[in-house]
Amino acid sequence: MRISWITKAETQAVVYYGTSPGANSFSGTGKTSSYTYLIYKSGFIHHVVIGPLNPSTQYFYRCGGASSPPFNFTTPPPSLPIKFAIVGDLSYADMYQPYWDTFGNLVQSLAASRPWMVTQGNHEIERIPILHSNKFTAYNSRWVMPYQECNSSSNLYYSFDVAGVHVVMLGSYTDFGDNSDQYSWVSDDLNKVNRSKTPWIFVLLHAPWYNSNSAHQDEYESVAMKAAMEDLLYKARVDAVFSGHVHAYERFVRVYKDRADECGPLYITIGDGGNREGLAGTFVNPQPSISAFREASFGHGQLLIVNETHAHWTWHPNDDDVAVESDKIWLINRALVTSCS
Repeated sequence: MRISWITKAETQAVVYYGTSPGANSFSGTGKTSSYTYLIYKSGFIHHVVIGPLNPSTQYFYRCGGASSPPFNFTTPPPSLPIKFAIVGDLSYADMYQPYWDTFGNLVQSLAASRPWMVTQGNHEIERIPILHSNKFTAYNSRWVMPYQECNSSSNLYYSFDVAGVHVVMLGSYTDFGDNSDQYSWVSDDLNKVNRSKTPWIFVLLHAPWYNSNSAHQDEYESVAMKAAMEDLLYKARVDAVFSGHVHAYERFVRVYKDRADECGPLYITIGDGGNREGLAGTFVNPQPSISAFREASFGHGQLLIVNETHAHWTWHPNDDDVAVESDKIWLINRALVTSCS
């Protein structure tokens, strides 16, 4: 588990943790860095990996010195069932770096108590020709993901395993052609998955490969990445692909090469977590036959992996005062479908 936090003053990158409130039975140390962006200078960014940790266990921890407030989290279970919350996008700092700080303050109560696994989108590129030529400066400094642990060469794409689920996070805005490092890595990564031990595979990326919303049609990052990588995901019998970017919700049937295919992944766009640009309220008509459900509302999704064979997906819009499942579907593990083997 990696703990990340930012301080105004320089302090030691250390985390004290244990299984009871106020406990400091264990500690981990890490690295501190900062970055500049035009006239902005970040605070001190600390990253500390702690563990090994026991599954299904509540841990209490403090970051830095004794004055740090206490936080806690519960580790994932060792096996199924497990539930994920899925939502896009990130902070929408869009080169105004103080927004990264206010976003961190806004989500701290959630991010401090459960692991956040993220991937980048177009709003995180933040490159300014001549003035700031490096891409993803803030993202790579603030959101360090476990890319080295899965033999990826970049923080922009990686994978992880949890409770019988293999999750692949891809980078829409870095090289993805068949001669790229990302292509070689994801091909290798998917080939290594043992479906008898890790039954489920899910892929997340930013720019959707399938989209019947009027927004973000025919963009290079969607069209070219799909052309390069769709075969890899299909052959690996990926169960579902989640994307963001479009500020609306849409679920497709299982698809391969623009046609319904029971052996293909389920494609879901869920870039509707909230943003300053508003909803993408216009869809292409008539609705394509492969588009099963679409709605322009803010919301989030929940993916419950029940067991090795079945999972349940629900989408929850924010428009109602009570919890509503506006869309839902049962998923059957593609690796276990005889006709797809």
